[in-house]
Amino acid sequence: MLLWFEYREIQRNVMSQDAYRLISPNGTESELPVRSGTTGPDVVDIASLYKEHGAFTYDPGFVATGSCESDITFIDGEKGVLMYRGYPVEQLAAHSNFMEVCWLLLNGDLPTSDELAGFENTIRRHTMLNEGMLNFFKGFRYDAHPMAQLSAVVGSMSAYYHAEMDASNPKHRDIFAHRIIAKLPTIAAAAYKLNTGQPFIYPRNDLNYCDNLLQMLFAVPAEPYEINPVASEALDLLFILHADHEQNCSTSTVRMAGSSGANPYSAIAAGISALWGPAHGGANEAVLNMLDEIGDVSQIGKFVEKAKDKDDPFRLMGFGHRVYKNFDPRATIIREMCHKVLDALDKEDTPLFDLARELEQVALSDDYFKERNLYPNVDFYSGIIYKALGIPTSMFTVMFALGRSVGWVAHWREMISDPKGKIARPRQLYTGAAARDYALIADR
Repeated sequence: MLLWFEYREIQRNVMSQDAYRLISPNGTESELPVRSGTTGPDVVDIASLYKEHGAFTYDPGFVATGSCESDITFIDGEKGVLMYRGYPVEQLAAHSNFMEVCWLLLNGDLPTSDELAGFENTIRRHTMLNEGMLNFFKGFRYDAHPMAQLSAVVGSMSAYYHAEMDASNPKHRDIFAHRIIAKLPTIAAAAYKLNTGQPFIYPRNDLNYCDNLLQMLFAVPAEPYEINPVASEALDLLFILHADHEQNCSTSTVRMAGSSGANPYSAIAAGISALWGPAHGGANEAVLNMLDEIGDVSQIGKFVEKAKDKDDPFRLMGFGHRVYKNFDPRATIIREMCHKVLDALDKEDTPLFDLARELEQVALSDDYFKERNLYPNVDFYSGIIYKALGIPTSMFTVMFALGRSVGWVAHWREMISDPKGKIARPRQLYTGAAARDYALIADR
């Protein structure tokens, strides 16, 4: 039997703060406190709901549920706002770099020049993998998906670095953070090299984060590799824009796995697996698949009409966003870089990129899309950039994981150090069979 509750108007509680007064059918009455953050919507604290009224809340997908208290990232989807530690992402994209953003997310404030130099040096000098971990790659099929390799190898790190996994030790938490950020590009590049059949390329301590990644991905022993500065700049910007995005699916997965006390490498591996889902990290790959389906600029009008037809299953991928109801602020930033990359690099897939540019213009000028705020999002542009850089679609979500790794770590550290933290344990609305007696097999 469902209980019905009457929510009265918000009233001023002279003892503390605003609250909702809740009355159950049996007359039980209580107050649910309203908590306010620095910015954004208030939240109703329902922690006492079951104890006092014998009922749970029901919110599939947690679309209106605050699962934790966090001071890392803020999103206002109505206004198109994204801030890391209070800094608008537009300012960070214009003036910062990924290493500085990593420090910011991990520590709460922008670093001094000495702090940043020390942090960058630490990351550079922790990029090497244990040789045993490299042997691990030999156990995968040559065509194993890079995300499968990434998840498995990150999970295995607890077997190599088990001496510094005490989550209650702040020093161990720092060591873990540095190792994940430093070694993930090396693991990603090794996965790519396995797929291509090329020899593994070791990291270099004289290169910065993105240059080192490009070197490990595309260099071969037979000849020198020249790093394109535009490619490095584009990767750095993409990693900044993907560094964190509040309580998304993969970040919530990291928090949930970590709340059990599981070692942090297992929690990150769980986050990688969640990111692999096509509804989460695979969106930019879906954009390329959509462009392949459209095929030619001459077909854009036809497919735009299909997208407008509610009875047609075709959808324009990379347009609109579940959180951003106005525009994706990351897309505004990355759009300029996308065009810069396409203009600067030699591209074999020119027709594909011409198609993407034309589709972008059609969607930006069509009243149907403008009225519904279906603007190109960050996935639309990131997929095109990765394609232009020569990164295969199977690696797109891996690149996403490299940027998001620092957000995962920041949230894990915040969760694990919260004195009020508890193991995550959602409840449910049970709709199965009522209590019944077991029948012997002969009587069924």
